Amino acid sequence: MRIRNATLEKAVARLAVLAAHGLFATLRKEVRFVDKGLTPYQPVSDVTCIYSVWHDSLLMPLFLGRQPATKALVGRHQDGTFLANSLSALGIGSVRGSSSKGGAEAVRRLLDETAGYHIVVTPDGPRGPRRTMKSGIAYLASRTGKVVVPTAFACSRAWSWGAGWTDLSVPKPGAFVVGLAGKGIEIPPDASREELNEYNERIQQEMDRLNLEAEEIASGRPASAATPEQSTVTSMVDKS
Repeated sequence: MRIRNATLEKAVARLAVLAAHGLFATLRKEVRFVDKGLTPYQPVSDVTCIYSVWHDSLLMPLFLGRQPATKALVGRHQDGTFLANSLSALGIGSVRGSSSKGGAEAVRRLLDETAGYHIVVTPDGPRGPRRTMKSGIAYLASRTGKVVVPTAFACSRAWSWGAGWTDLSVPKPGAFVVGLAGKGIEIPPDASREELNEYNERIQQEMDRLNLEAEEIASGRPASAATPEQSTVTSMVDKS
């Protein structure tokens, strides 16, 4: 969104947030976590997390519930400014930077500004390709000491807003929205480049698996079988 006036941009962001709140009030919602201690919708425990969310599904977790201690890594581009203003209206802080370009600077800021906070990262940004993991998230986790939580979000009926890989899934009124969060993945601080690549691949595979399961649940089809370790067991948001 190209708005040159900063005051107008903040006002538009707040109006967009109000509209989204109204839309999400019409939805049926269900969120499941493997580990109920790793949810952003409750006060922070001893462990803080990096939530890995695909760019096109970012709208859903933001409006499924209040997040009392979450910050987001947001790019420095113009669209990132609009996103940062929208997050601010939701009570979510932003750290401007990139998990790949200028990664060292982003990590320093994250270490300084997110102690005691969860972080939301879209690992396929800022240029795509869609739902393809970039190398930054495992690096961020290893340097910040936060646990990576792979996630997936799907809804029964949605509009696609945007173009190309940057499209955003916007639930239609009355739709059923499903959010799944997998088991937390801890990454050692001394992980080598090869090990970080392996962790990134593991996160990619888990997000792909969760996404398939979320789409099956949202559409009413039987969910694919999961191992006991992988099964989602804790419902955090009521379905009614």
